[in-house]
Amino acid sequence: MYKINKTNIEGPIEIIPNIFTDHRGVSIKPFHSDTFKRLGLEYDFNEDLMVTSNKGVLRGLHLQKPPYEQAKLIYCVKGSIFDVAVDVRKESLTYGQYACFYIDAKKHNIVYIPAGFAHGYLVIEDDTTVIYKMSSIYSPSHEDGIRWDSINIPWPIKEPILSEKDNKLPPFNSFISEF
Repeated sequence: MYKINKTNIEGPIEIIPNIFTDHRGVSIKPFHSDTFKRLGLEYDFNEDLMVTSNKGVLRGLHLQKPPYEQAKLIYCVKGSIFDVAVDVRKESLTYGQYACFYIDAKKHNIVYIPAGFAHGYLVIEDDTTVIYKMSSIYSPSHEDGIRWDSINIPWPIKEPILSEKDNKLPPFNSFISEF
C-alpha cells in the first residue's frame, strides 16, 4: 500500500502512497491506521491543520513538549515545500541532526515525523497548501521551538519570510530539550 523511504535518522520517513488514476482523476489514501500500526508508526491522530502560504514563507522549527508531544503526518495538497525534522531526543545518537524532504503535491509524497523532533518547512511555490495530521491537540502552553538558522540546515533561500514569533525562537545551542 505504501513505499517507505527511510532517512539517516531513526524516526522520520517519507511515504509514497499508491496512486490510483483513471479517466475520472486521481485517488490517494494519505493515511490508513491499520497500515501505520503494522509499520510501527503513530496511528492515533487527534487533530488536523491546513495551512496555505506563499513562496518564501518559513514556518518553524516547532515542537510541543510532553505531555502534549506530537507525531506529525505532513503532505501538500497544492504546491511544494522543503520540509525539515530536527532530532531533539537527548538520548538519541542523532541528537541535533536533521532530515530534509521535498514534499510536492504533484508527487503525492507524505512525511511522517515522530514525537521528539522539531519540525519546520520552507514554502517553494506560491499558494501552497499543507495538511498536518497531529497525534496530540495544540497546546499553547506546551509549544516550543528552535530558531531556523541555528543549525546548518541547507535551506533553499537565505532570507525567508518569518512570523515575529518564529523569528524570536531560541538558537539550538540554548534549547533545553524535554525529550
